[in-house]
Amino acid sequence: MIDRLERLVEEIAALHSKLVLLIGAPGSGKTALLRVLGKNRGATPLNIGSALGSRLAAIPQKQRPLQTNTILRELADKHAVGDLLLLDNIELLFDRTLQLDPLDLLKRHAHARRVVAVWPGELRDGRLIYAEMGHPEHQDYGLEGLVPFAIQ
Repeated sequence: MIDRLERLVEEIAALHSKLVLLIGAPGSGKTALLRVLGKNRGATPLNIGSALGSRLAAIPQKQRPLQTNTILRELADKHAVGDLLLLDNIELLFDRTLQLDPLDLLKRHAHARRVVAVWPGELRDGRLIYAEMGHPEHQDYGLEGLVPFAIQ
């Protein structure tokens, strides 16, 4: 599986949007696969929940939506190796108080560099789903502008 992911990471370099989402059920090995890719590429995955969360904790609640994009850009620039950025634990991006569109944010980062991220939801009927319908953080996206990498 890592060989297939490695090839895909090379192939997406020519695309306009260079976003690969690792998608699979909880416990399917998404994070482990991301770590192996990172080890092979000399990159450490950026844990969004931990890194962004600790930076946002020092900012007043009302200022967080205004500061999140800047902080995330700084973290991405710091953690990227060449034109490759690996992201894990992105659930914080779905926090409604931050007023973000998580997938759009990932796509914007993928214009400048290759981004491989662990998707915390599922792929259902050709749609990316985060949280169940009725949940305050529920999101439903099409697959335009990204490359899904399903893990069975």
